[in-house]
Amino acid sequence: MSKRTIRPELGDAKARGLHNIGEASALSGVSAKMIRHYEATGLIPPANRTFANYRLYSEADLHRLRFIRRARTLGFSMAQIAQLLGLWSDPGRSSAEVKQLALAHAADLEARIGEMQAMQRTLQSLARHCHGDERPDCPILDDLAGGEAPQPARR
Repeated sequence: MSKRTIRPELGDAKARGLHNIGEASALSGVSAKMIRHYEATGLIPPANRTFANYRLYSEADLHRLRFIRRARTLGFSMAQIAQLLGLWSDPGRSSAEVKQLALAHAADLEARIGEMQAMQRTLQSLARHCHGDERPDCPILDDLAGGEAPQPARR
């Protein structure tokens, strides 16, 4: 038999330092929509509820949301954030595991930056070869259509 949790009124919950979703959003910097998403995906535990079924968040919940927000700003994926949260919650963790995850992410970012720089160079080259006038011929569209990209001018 499960123990039934008593759901407080919103005023009582606020008096105990709990926050509704709007307050949690403002205090954590995470939108209410994303808070609900993180709950649905299991990144945060299901929120306690008031008698009227409003979600309630504790300071620990807000701290977890700030952790997630910071990890997202560093570009970690949802799966990586789940791993990081697991490590963060494990007092017996090895910092080597955390470092390995961070370095792998940094290497992935480096590779993606290289790919984006190559795209930028290609687009700049295509734009240099486009007259940008009333003529219909356009090397940018030709390239997108599968034609040959113009070769950079030799100096």
